[in-house]
This record gives sequence, structure tokens and C-alpha cells, in this order.
Amino acid sequence: MSSERQTDHIRVFLVDDHPAIREAVRDTVEDTIDMEICGEADSSDEAFHQIEELNPDVAIVDISLNDAHGLDLVQNVRSQYPDVEMVVFSMYDENVYAERAIRAGASGYLMKSEPTKNIVEAIRSVDDGEVYLSRRMASRILNKVAKGHSSEPSFAIDELTDREMAVFQMLGQGYSVQEIQDRLSLSRKTIETYRRRAKEKLGFDTVSELLQYAVQWTYSQGAQQKSRQAPADTSEE
Repeated sequence: MSSERQTDHIRVFLVDDHPAIREAVRDTVEDTIDMEICGEADSSDEAFHQIEELNPDVAIVDISLNDAHGLDLVQNVRSQYPDVEMVVFSMYDENVYAERAIRAGASGYLMKSEPTKNIVEAIRSVDDGEVYLSRRMASRILNKVAKGHSSEPSFAIDELTDREMAVFQMLGQGYSVQEIQDRLSLSRKTIETYRRRAKEKLGFDTVSELLQYAVQWTYSQGAQQKSRQAPADTSEE
């Protein structure tokens, strides 16, 4: 895949399984004079193949996809097509996923509760070779680096590895072990191992307690997004 830019526009590829989100981002990007949408996908598999074919400058990637975890797609694209910059655009709190996204290979993280117009700033930043994070998140990561990796996690959930976090998140969304196995292309035994480790790290005695907490956590993430979305939308008027 050639890294040479074919136009003066920043060519953007969207990966999200919610049509309304793609439409909102598409409208925002297409209204920007120096950007264009070169393609869209609602699944990881489709996105990977189209990115290979279309050679975008920037890909906007959701974490929750129908056929895979978004960070797996980020890792695969970064490995195979390092010239494609990626911004993770997610409902999940940046405190939980921003650093994980950067480690996976993304150049930016933006919450869906932020004004849609912020996606333009994020695209420009990563296209210029910068990392895009909120000021609060950038400060948190820099403080963590300054203090060294021996510092204690800020939240218990920070102790989960990326894979454990992916399984925990999908359990909270109501997926069965079989469904998680299919989506992440892992064995049942491996999924159960990640579930057990998450249970132990979060201090639960039973899988039922873990599942209940996972559902509550996932619901709270969605509730936070909705509470932030109302003022964010009005700011765009």
C-alpha cells in the first residue's frame, strides 16, 4: 500500500457499527474544506480490507464492533499499514481506554460525548504526526510516565490487561462466552481464563458477581455518555 498522498485533502475512513454515528461524523468531515470521507465499514474484517484498498490518511475506529474488538483492529492496521493514523472514537471513558488505545497503536482518543466538531481537530492533529488526547488525559499519562511504571493503578479496572478488559466489556454488553469466543477468535478456555483473571483482579468471589459488576459498569459508561451528550450537542449550534 503506497503511503503517498493522492490529493490535498485528508482522506478519512470511518469504522463504526452505528449508522447514525457514521452519518454524524461523515457530515462533519465532509463540511470541512480540506477533508473527505474515502470509505466506511461497520465491521473489523471489512474495514481491514478496505483500508488496504483505499489507503486512507486517517481511520476513525470505534471500540465496540460487531465482529471484533476495535483495539484488535487498531493493532492489525498499525502492524500492516503504519502510515495510516488512527483515532479511537468511543463511548467508553478515556480514563479506561485512552492509554490502552495509544499502546495498541492509535494516535488519538476521543469520546463520543464530546462535540462532533472535535473530530476535525483530532483528525488534523494525528495527520500532522501529533497525539490527540484531552488535556486531562495527556496530563494523567505524562504524570504516570514521570512517576514511573511502579505507581499504583488509579482504578481497580486499570489492573486488567487489554484482553481481560475486552472480555470484561463484552460480558457487560451481554455477550455469552461462545459469542465472545467467536468475536475475538479465541478458544473457550482462553476466554474463561481472562474472565477468571478479571474476577480475581477486581476482587470478586464468583463469576455472577463479576457479571453483575460488568453490566453495571457498562451501563454507567453509556449513562455518562448520554449525560455529556446534551450540552455537547447544543454547543454545535
